[in-house]
Amino acid sequence: MSTLFAKIIAREIPADIVYEDEHVLAFRDINPQAPVHVLFIPKRPVATLNELQPGDEALVGRLALAAAAYAKREGFADSGYRVVMNCNADGGQTVFHIHLHLLAGRAMHWPPG
Repeated sequence: MSTLFAKIIAREIPADIVYEDEHVLAFRDINPQAPVHVLFIPKRPVATLNELQPGDEALVGRLALAAAAYAKREGFADSGYRVVMNCNADGGQTVFHIHLHLLAGRAMHWPPG
C-alpha cells in the first residue's frame, strides 16, 4: 500500500520540500502546529517505530541529523526547537510511514498546547 508520504517521495503529490539528501526528504506540514513545522521522512518506508529493526539506527539517526542541520541552516537552532515522533493511532500517528516533526518559531511548552 502506498502512503501519502511515498507519493510525495515519488513526486506524485506536490509538497513544499525544504531538505533532501540520498536518504531523507523534508517538507512543510500542511497543517502546521507552529510557525515552523517540517516533517522529516526516510525515503525507505517503515510504517511505525515498532517496525524498526536492528540495523535501522542509521535511518533514525539521519532524520535527527537532518532536522538539526535544517535548524542550524534556518537560524533557529540556538533559540530552540522541538522534535517529535508519534507511533500508532493512540500516539497521534496518522500517516504510517515514520516521520519526525520539527516545530519551531515560538516557545514550546509541556504539555503541548
